Amino acid sequence: MKTTGLLASNLIKLKNLQLTGKLVSEELMLGIHASKRSGIGVEFEQYRHYEPGDDPKRIDWKLFARTDKHLIRESSTESDRQIRFMLDLSGSMNYEENGVSRLQYAQILLASLAYLCYIQNDQMSLYALKNGSIETIAATGTASSGRQAFQKILVGLEKTVAGGEWSAGETMKFPELQSRKKEQLIFVSDFLQVQEEWLNLVKSLANPHREIVIFQILGDQEVNFNLDGFYRFKDLETGAEIELDAASVREQFRESADQYLLKLKEELQIPHVHLIRAQLSDPVGMVLKTFLTKRKG
Repeated sequence: MKTTGLLASNLIKLKNLQLTGKLVSEELMLGIHASKRSGIGVEFEQYRHYEPGDDPKRIDWKLFARTDKHLIRESSTESDRQIRFMLDLSGSMNYEENGVSRLQYAQILLASLAYLCYIQNDQMSLYALKNGSIETIAATGTASSGRQAFQKILVGLEKTVAGGEWSAGETMKFPELQSRKKEQLIFVSDFLQVQEEWLNLVKSLANPHREIVIFQILGDQEVNFNLDGFYRFKDLETGAEIELDAASVREQFRESADQYLLKLKEELQIPHVHLIRAQLSDPVGMVLKTFLTKRKG
């Protein structure tokens, strides 16, 4: 099964985040050819199936216990970073196209990343950005690792509900590191902002000991805007509505969207920050493969 080709709409039908994360991640582990590991939590070594003549000692028996597959680990280096998943839960995450909401897509993406971290025994935790503050969903003190941490993150993801406005009035208080280990923050959001609240947050957090990866999830219509006819558009955070002829605003919308996305990309070209864009129609596995391949480069 080529899970890198599975659409989110198909994965949602499984109604099981653990299974969807496992399907996407295991396909990636067999398809990514990584070079020397640099310690990034979700940048893993290459795995391949055991073949006759291979030394049985090279089989990753811990991975076998989890997956029931005989896989050879090409190299072995312990992770030295903490992974913090940051999920946007503002109202705009409820945006939906073709039966897939932005939040559902984000849940599958994070479940897949969490499974990769679990396989490597990475330390990981989950936070939500909601109502202008950062809420802890799955973490106790320092980030934890292993099956327990993985299960906590899955339970936390399943309970997440998006709603409310993004409040940029106050500076977010971010949980500080509890050790000297480096960490990686993985944001999953539409990254749509009223002023520059997202940019200011990211710039305030990025440093040599804290790498930031941003998965910006956008709808196809938010990028391409191919609608025709009259539509009632609703702001999912404020509730404000307006009725417009889509064709009459199409060119202006596309131009504004292109300018915003280009400006955002340029602003985020700073050290220790990486932007990965995805649309709701993109297979989740393909998005993760793009990210992992880029990280190798």
